[in-house]
Amino acid sequence: MLRQRTTVPLGILALLVAMSSARAQRGMGNMGSMMNMSHDSGTMAQMAIIHDLIMHHDQITRTVTNLPDGVRTVTESADPALAAELRTHVTSSVARVAATDDPGMPMESAALRTIYRNGDKIQTVLDTTARGIIVVQTSRDSTTVAALQQHASEVTDLVRDGMAAMQKAMRKTMQQPADSTKRSTPPRPPAKPAVRNERARW
Repeated sequence: MLRQRTTVPLGILALLVAMSSARAQRGMGNMGSMMNMSHDSGTMAQMAIIHDLIMHHDQITRTVTNLPDGVRTVTESADPALAAELRTHVTSSVARVAATDDPGMPMESAALRTIYRNGDKIQTVLDTTARGIIVVQTSRDSTTVAALQQHASEVTDLVRDGMAAMQKAMRKTMQQPADSTKRSTPPRPPAKPAVRNERARW
């Protein structure tokens, strides 16, 4: 399997935020109506890709390993277009995390908001594969580690259940206080090292 090992250079990855494939643009559809139009073009492109990945979640596989100080995920697809979208989505999201730039997307959980808020406490290593991407994220901060592991589990739900999981996540987000980015309850404590192998969707 071909691999390209990449540490996360913020200056380069930030340029990827505005990337979107033609396929993702076609998949925008109803997702646009779910977003506040004040979002920038980079966030709109991210939402388009997320929508396309969720709509094709049954063509995506994901493995999650909880580490003592973080998480390792392997997310792939045999479909070259989906594999490219996975890499684009992950690299653009990592850039925003490193910049603590929370785009305020509709399905953001308390865990994801904690990750954006504590982006400067996270170390990320990306490994691209022929079918997708491997991500290792670690932190010395226990709250951040818990958030990384919780978010990884949430993404696995999206990969497994697709749109049903997204709708559930959005309903939960809508029930959170408007200032939950500041007052949200910290995610549960880090789990012991464990491996979850799941045939799921993104």
